[in-house]
Amino acid sequence: MAKLTILEFPDPRLRIKAVPVEVVDDKIRSLVSDLLETMYEAPGIGLAATQVDVHQRVLVLDISEDKTAPLALINPEILSLDGIEVTEEGCLSVPGVYEKIERAEHITVRALDLDGKSMEMEAHGLLAVCIQHECDHLDGKLFVDYLSELKRQRIRKRLEKSRRLDVAESLKAPAI
Repeated sequence: MAKLTILEFPDPRLRIKAVPVEVVDDKIRSLVSDLLETMYEAPGIGLAATQVDVHQRVLVLDISEDKTAPLALINPEILSLDGIEVTEEGCLSVPGVYEKIERAEHITVRALDLDGKSMEMEAHGLLAVCIQHECDHLDGKLFVDYLSELKRQRIRKRLEKSRRLDVAESLKAPAI
């Protein structure tokens, strides 16, 4: 397993639409393991392969309190959406930013499991929101895209300024 680097908004690679996985093999299972390790260490509750610059339709989730219920969805496809729920979302690719977003409160999703077998599942509440959020990543969409252009630009400028300050701080020579 390996911890991967998470791309951050506004990196253009986050806008690349992921391609379907042709075969669920050891390479894909290894990617899932790496995604889970990266997500847990971040820490987060969901991570899409696109966020680590791998443009295949793979995502991982774990909304359990004790991080003991990992779920991997390969080639996820949302079949139905029902109801409306407004929740505060954050994103590992948009660090430190949380905004209220409207999503479906109940979904049905079809995906492949780690054995390459097709499965369908229903999800409600946080799990449904998380699946929709991560599926958006696979389509090159971020949760900030649901916000106004003005808010999105403010977030972008704040993150870019924060990165510049981090770089400047890291370049300072240590005192002797």
